Amino acid sequence: MSPIATPPESVMGPESAAGPEGVEGPENTPLSGAEPHYRALESLYASAPINLLFPSRLRVTGPGTARIEFEVDSRIYHAAGAAHGTIYFKMLDDGAFYAANSLVSDRFLLTTAFNLLFTKPLKAGPIIAEGRWLSGKRRVYVAEARLVDGEGEEVGRGTGTFMRSTISLTSLPGYAEAGASPA
Repeated sequence: MSPIATPPESVMGPESAAGPEGVEGPENTPLSGAEPHYRALESLYASAPINLLFPSRLRVTGPGTARIEFEVDSRIYHAAGAAHGTIYFKMLDDGAFYAANSLVSDRFLLTTAFNLLFTKPLKAGPIIAEGRWLSGKRRVYVAEARLVDGEGEEVGRGTGTFMRSTISLTSLPGYAEAGASPA
């Protein structure tokens, strides 16, 4: 069976508690447990070409949780002067996706469905996407995300389903370059 864990279990499993050799955390200390997997997911996110169009920063904050920080500016406005729905979908999908993939250390997940709720127009400024895993332990995962503006107000929410793919995480350059390995 493939390595899958749900909170609060370790994603990487007890046999890899020390983390892969050469992967270090703050203060040059070796990462342990799930941390190498989380940092490799962050590296994978940063390496995705789409993020050249939508500059942002992912932080996997724990098992089943992720946070993306980004800025909205007028370059992504629609004709009525607010952010186009593209940015809502992109950041909500990414937040939920990485929250779910934080629980899967061997395979890349794929979005199979995603529902959006727009609650307030997005204007220029800092935005945070907060993702969290809801359910699923084997092949299909359910996760949600919400967008919070610079004033702390929720401006959008989304829920998605994510399926395990046949794509090995370690086969993806952004992930492999970070040095994480599956349990």
